[in-house]
Amino acid sequence: MSGDQADDGDRQARLSERKDTVHRIIGTARGKDARFRDERITMAHGAGGKATATLIEGLLAPTFASPALKELADAGVIELGGARLAMTCDAFVVKPLRFPGGSIGELAVNGTVNDLAMAGARPGGMTLSLIMEEGLASDVLREEVEAVARAARTAGIEILGGDTKVVERGACDQLYMTTTGIGTVDDRARLSPSALVPGDVLIISGRIGEHGTAIMVARGEFELGADVRSDTRCLWPAVDALLGAAGPHLRCLRDATRGGVASVLNELAQASGVSMLVREADVPVLPVVAGAAELLGIDPMYVANEGAFVAAVAAAGADAAVAALRGVEGCEEARVFGQVEDGPEGLVLVETGFGGRRVMDQLVGDPLPRIC
Repeated sequence: MSGDQADDGDRQARLSERKDTVHRIIGTARGKDARFRDERITMAHGAGGKATATLIEGLLAPTFASPALKELADAGVIELGGARLAMTCDAFVVKPLRFPGGSIGELAVNGTVNDLAMAGARPGGMTLSLIMEEGLASDVLREEVEAVARAARTAGIEILGGDTKVVERGACDQLYMTTTGIGTVDDRARLSPSALVPGDVLIISGRIGEHGTAIMVARGEFELGADVRSDTRCLWPAVDALLGAAGPHLRCLRDATRGGVASVLNELAQASGVSMLVREADVPVLPVVAGAAELLGIDPMYVANEGAFVAAVAAAGADAAVAALRGVEGCEEARVFGQVEDGPEGLVLVETGFGGRRVMDQLVGDPLPRIC
């Protein structure tokens, strides 16, 4: 071996050692308990990234001290009378109320039933509360109530009850909705965000970033030369198909709403104490969405979705899971895009389209408008 080859080998060894050291430092930092120390609430606390996680893990979850909250899932599961029930609540403050592909009324239903579906629960019903600003046009209210009714019929659920409140002009932005949903956990589902183990694969259910991009277009943030529509939809049919095809192999499901796919992966990696490697080239993104993200200087992996989710699956069930998803409307582009590895806890690495690797952290700040 020549001297140049030896020097190159030493250089590569030093680079590898430095990379491992950096990864260990990041993993150690993320392993520390979150503490909520902020003096005031900012918009970042509602963006689904680091600030949101600190608020939930550093204040809300430890204060309430409920065993169910340790899972940090979008729906909690409780046993009543021998039945396993999932329950969730949500609030919807999207601006504008209507956008390409949907509206606040559809979001209120789909967002609620999807949180239940991610717990492996068949949605059964929901309550709906309306917070209306003085001066709200009756036609706008009627349109959104009808949108709720249509989405509920599509999802196969009933509106079980609700409440109405009117606040002074300027106290809310036209119309807010809050919901509570309940469903029955499917016997085939044994899901937990802490169940991932090295060797599992990561599946994305379809294209990402379309909801957040549609909201930005509707707000007039910029103009695009192509039509982008929200992907808001009920995800229970996709989950039902997954449970039928690969139920015993499913570890966890998580819809990639606020904070996008990046936040979901970071949450699951930390909950299970594993690392992940995802391949940027294997994540389906519309060119127009990728272009919009490029213009704004953001990564599509952080852009919100309302009809896309991540599934962690044992390798043995990956092919069946992908095949089942591709047979469901809206999931035709489902594919494996990464795997779970035995590395620094909570570390998510991205293999870029140029062949390098980088750390994909949780969303920092609030780069996007209200999206749900």
